[in-house]
Amino acid sequence: MNPVLLVTGASRGIGAATALLGAQQGWSVVVNYTANSLAADEVVRRIRASGASAMAVQADVANEAQVLAMFARIDAKLGPLSGLVNNAGVVDVSARVDEMDMARWRRMFDVNVLGSMLCAREAVRRMSTRHGGSGGAIVNVSSAASRLGSPGQYVDYAAAKGAVDAFTIGLAKEVAAEGIRVNAVRPGLIETEIHASGGLPNRVQDLKHLVPMQRGGTADEVAQAIVWLLSPAASYTTMSLLDVSGGR
Repeated sequence: MNPVLLVTGASRGIGAATALLGAQQGWSVVVNYTANSLAADEVVRRIRASGASAMAVQADVANEAQVLAMFARIDAKLGPLSGLVNNAGVVDVSARVDEMDMARWRRMFDVNVLGSMLCAREAVRRMSTRHGGSGGAIVNVSSAASRLGSPGQYVDYAAAKGAVDAFTIGLAKEVAAEGIRVNAVRPGLIETEIHASGGLPNRVQDLKHLVPMQRGGTADEVAQAIVWLLSPAASYTTMSLLDVSGGR
């Protein structure tokens, strides 16, 4: 029986690429999505067409009741969870801190930070040998913004991803002796739809001159790092923050 992998925010971008690659590497994949069921169903269709197992599950990771229902459905349909990728995330339009409001900040931290912590909590309850589990791996998708700060664009997003980094380090130490590895990837400028959702559809092209490799990355390149961290090939790797940023 294939190990079970949950990828949040997997209907597009890095999440979709991770779900597809994970399936190729032998995982049964749960494709989580918030609203776009058609996109999630298409990812599932592509995975099943390759001969692997997948199902789509709707849940807003910032909503505890929905997350609990999602994990209960996974338990019932697929069995014990072995891998979690906390990929679901949001940005907002470019703004200075003195132009932002509390509602924006709450959404930024509810989804990017608390959503990741909530899903990780439920995963640990199932994976940890302390709770009768057989171990597993968690990969948090952070961002190079946590190092760069994103001034004049989205300092709040950078701050949220900085919190994800700190959470990764603390949780990794907490569960290292319980069979669970916890790592993060920090993508740089990646060609995905998230930039358009923040009002900057040309952001990668506009800023690629700042990247030593002189180009943006692809979702597939980030997925390769994530799936490696999930795999037995990374068996002695935990508490790592892996930059996938072209040298930036």
